[in-house]
Amino acid sequence: MITGLHTIVYAEDAERARAFLRDILGLAFVDAHDGWLIFAAPPAEIAVHPTGPADSGRHELYLMCDDVERTVAELTAKGVEFTGPVEDQGWGLLTRLHIPGGGELGLYEPRHASPISGPAPRPRGPVRHDRETGELLPELRDDERVTDGS
Repeated sequence: MITGLHTIVYAEDAERARAFLRDILGLAFVDAHDGWLIFAAPPAEIAVHPTGPADSGRHELYLMCDDVERTVAELTAKGVEFTGPVEDQGWGLLTRLHIPGGGELGLYEPRHASPISGPAPRPRGPVRHDRETGELLPELRDDERVTDGS
């Protein structure tokens, strides 16, 4: 059974990248051994986007926030370098930040339904998206499905 999600950030300067995650982003961590830090991540979601053969198998990593403009301002005040402006992608407001010694990391404010956020508690198990309300609801059992009689 799946119990979590482990993400790896490859960094030319792992110490600087770890210090950024620890000191700037303030992520909780454990020292697995001899300074090898493993960080706790915020709740996660996985999306699968259609693409052509050239990009198939590619993965991207984004941090999510409730207010991207406020988060950019807070992180900029801590010295974080952003590599581009906030852009409206339709599904969310997106920018990228520089991880010292470790490349770029996306940051976005989602504008879509999410299994991890929202005002109402989210159901456990399989869910469906209610097209009228935007709510995530428990998946219907076979005996609850409405059929057209055919």
